[in-house]
Amino acid sequence: MALPLFSPKKTATDSSTELGFVDHLEALRWHILRSVIAILIIAIVVFLNIDWIFDTIIYGPMRSDFITYTTLCHWGQKMHMGDALCMPAPNVKMQVTNFGSQFMSSISIACIGGFIIAFPYVFWELWCFIKPALTPNEIKKSRSSIFWVSFFFFLGVLFAYFLMAPFTFSFLSNYKLGTLQAIETRPTLDDYIENMVDIILGSGLAFELPVASYVLSRIGLVNPAFLKTYRKYAYVIILIVAAVITPSPDWMSQTIVAVPLIALYEISIFISARVEKDRKQKDKEFFSS
Repeated sequence: MALPLFSPKKTATDSSTELGFVDHLEALRWHILRSVIAILIIAIVVFLNIDWIFDTIIYGPMRSDFITYTTLCHWGQKMHMGDALCMPAPNVKMQVTNFGSQFMSSISIACIGGFIIAFPYVFWELWCFIKPALTPNEIKKSRSSIFWVSFFFFLGVLFAYFLMAPFTFSFLSNYKLGTLQAIETRPTLDDYIENMVDIILGSGLAFELPVASYVLSRIGLVNPAFLKTYRKYAYVIILIVAAVITPSPDWMSQTIVAVPLIALYEISIFISARVEKDRKQKDKEFFSS
């Protein structure tokens, strides 16, 4: 829906048009400024606790006592699967190549952590900016959007941190090229943080698929028939991704990664079907009145 760039109280002159546009940009600037301030405040708190956050959270998937490694191994043995789910923890030492790398990495961790934690507030500021362009009925229906967008984002972050990151780093760090053991994996700190950020933010955005399905279905760009038609292709892509990032060829570890992604796609189809049903019901009521 287009935003109301012009106020109805102004005349349709060039000066009033420019003033309305400038006023709109001014409102956007304050929304962005408040979002940046919130991110910076949280980033400062993260930076003040950077040692604990790095040792416990950032470096967690590289530790052998990480909850994912121990829990999956315990489950596998309890289900009489042997060591099928016991992933070898990454056995590598990270390095830096510049004097300022560790300090700059601390800044990066603080800023990214600030954005992730402040995500609900940032989205709320975005919703407040769009709110004046919505009708009262649309505002009423979109009030829960902040919760659902934040919920699926954090769900994706947790999925990436506790499943995708351990599987990925375990596989990549233990993969060996050749049989002579001539190559030793020594990743840089920047490389590790970059991969961690890509996995976490990418998964957080990917888990917004049900929300995207709802929005696209509301505006008519997607329908359940379209999603069902391309379901088999989506499943193939999901299974390929699961097979690539899982460290072992057994079906159980691939299933642990693939099932949540498949479930998200099915939820998207269900949401799209509900939206289409509501739209058809409203059209029926409109033409019958």
